[in-house]
Amino acid sequence: QVQLVESGGGLVQAGGSLRLSCAASGRTFSSYAMGWFRQAPGKEREFVATITRSGGSTFYANSVKGRFTISRDNAKGTVYLQMNTLKPEDTATYYCAATSRLGSPVGKEAYGYWGQGTQVTVSS
Repeated sequence: QVQLVESGGGLVQAGGSLRLSCAASGRTFSSYAMGWFRQAPGKEREFVATITRSGGSTFYANSVKGRFTISRDNAKGTVYLQMNTLKPEDTATYYCAATSRLGSPVGKEAYGYWGQGTQVTVSS
């Protein structure tokens, strides 16, 4: 198993930046592809970004492409989400998730391990 703890959320003005971190403990971090998802009040949890085990491949939702960057440091057991040019519609609770499946799945059902979430609020 793997335990995930997110940090780095907060309140930021539109156009600003935040960097989320997700620290993993437990089984070998590099055994898992990692993803970031988000959930706004009253909405379904949606895919944001994913990264393969080695970090060699990434994939993004169209809504964040070009603004967000996912990365990982396997030596530190941490995955990051750099969020630039934030918009009010990016306001949500952000979750990191881990999957032992190959590749970099985008469906939340593929991920078996989840963090508790970190709140991101973007003011206009």
